[in-house]
Amino acid sequence: MKAARTREWTIDLTRRGRKNVCLQEDTQAVRVPRLARLMALAIRFDGLLRSGAIIDQAQLARLGKVSRARISQILNLIHLAPDIQEQLLFLPPIHHGRERLHLADLQPLCRQWDWFRQRQMWQALRQRLSKSS
Repeated sequence: MKAARTREWTIDLTRRGRKNVCLQEDTQAVRVPRLARLMALAIRFDGLLRSGAIIDQAQLARLGKVSRARISQILNLIHLAPDIQEQLLFLPPIHHGRERLHLADLQPLCRQWDWFRQRQMWQALRQRLSKSS
């Protein structure tokens, strides 16, 4: 007769990650703007597609459990001029309230292939947002 074997595991159930998303500053939550996260995601997705690690956008959608249309919207950010992409990546953190700039606001810019025209549209959008606040 064989002796029974016992196995023991130690599982760490503390939450990890997201350390850079919510930071405490003067007892107020500080959030990284959603568009900054989406821009970083678009760059990451583009890299995965170019390297061949991911076959196509449909596979990205399945892995992310989102629609293919949503993946297209995110990947459209890659079509922005590099300086606009940089500004999106370094948007100031949000201390309270809602975000004023949304992905839908940028879709018309993404459809514009001329970077000079994109920059004009970006400046107009920023001015419109600064006047409304």
